[in-house]
Amino acid sequence: MAPGGLMVDFAGALRDAIQARGLGLERIQERLRAEGYSVSLATLSYWQTGRSRPERRESLAALAELEKILEVEPGSLAALVGPPRPRGRHLHKSQEAPGLGAFWSEQDLITDLAQGVDTRWDERLTRLSQHDRVNVGPEREEVSFLVRQVLRAEADGPDRYVVIVRLDELEHPLPLITAVRNCRLGRVVEHVESAFLLAELLFDRPLAKGETVITEHALHNYPPFPTATNYERKFRLPVREYVLEVCFDPAALPRAVYQFQQMDGQTEQVTPNEVDVGNSVHAIALDYGPGRYGFRWDWD
Repeated sequence: MAPGGLMVDFAGALRDAIQARGLGLERIQERLRAEGYSVSLATLSYWQTGRSRPERRESLAALAELEKILEVEPGSLAALVGPPRPRGRHLHKSQEAPGLGAFWSEQDLITDLAQGVDTRWDERLTRLSQHDRVNVGPEREEVSFLVRQVLRAEADGPDRYVVIVRLDELEHPLPLITAVRNCRLGRVVEHVESAFLLAELLFDRPLAKGETVITEHALHNYPPFPTATNYERKFRLPVREYVLEVCFDPAALPRAVYQFQQMDGQTEQVTPNEVDVGNSVHAIALDYGPGRYGFRWDWD
């Protein structure tokens, strides 16, 4: 947070302007790029959530163009930024993307486990779309998960994506991860005691800047299956579109379902949801993250 709440004032004004204009972050990024300003989706998201603010000369120039795009009074957003903050080795870290273990209570453990996989390209991949489908069996068990992603390279070279999975019930075996489409499995790191799994999904070839890739991977639990009570996706970087779908066996339908979300630095929001005629629930989020998003449900 900035002293005196300056960051919050700027972030709030920016969020209001974006909402009033009715433009998604992806569209705003495209408009900025067309005028010669390169601003990542993560940066735009951090500006509107208050995690960071524009301070460098290039960022302030982009902010002036952003004011035009959002059709607000020239200089009105820039006036809320405030003076540059002191910089140094310890302060610079706060301007970067959240760490790989962001939104997990076991951040240090994830950092250690990540030494066994290659995460260098993670922040160079824009999350355009993600669709998670959760399959719950007739005994209320977590059976499997199918994940489809659309990623875009923001630099030459990205050749993999890193998956982080954690089971809620520590006594159950870790799931089997399989590459389904346009990727293959690379290194896998497991920490059985904490029920964590990190895995590399290798693309067919390195991507050039601006290239996109559609990948699918699956996770299959082993019997005895863990009991399904919730599903949560953590986003340390923003996603343009997120679709979450939970499919229940008709022999085991929950009594109540709740969709929840919590953007970084904000309070959790919970909304009741209902199982449809196809025995599933779904929710869609646009320009979401960093934060948490998911479903939880009650059986009895």
